[in-house]
Amino acid sequence: MPRVPIELPDLGAPRAVLSLWYARVGDRVFAGDRVAEVLIPGATVDVPAPVGGVVAAQAVLANDPLVAGQLIGEIQED
Repeated sequence: MPRVPIELPDLGAPRAVLSLWYARVGDRVFAGDRVAEVLIPGATVDVPAPVGGVVAAQAVLANDPLVAGQLIGEIQED
């Protein structure tokens, strides 16, 4: 079963910061479930799981700066 990347979508802001993880490594998620929260200037945005499965990795920590397309984690797909 492949690992699918969780990437920061293009949020239309030049910078973003990971606020928190809703899903921890080992948690089961469904496609579309919120897995992380990101702060951009003037807004808070949830990052959805691209597929269902088990969160296999978190590549960034809270307060880490982010850019669009950056790998933030991985899901082991069912």
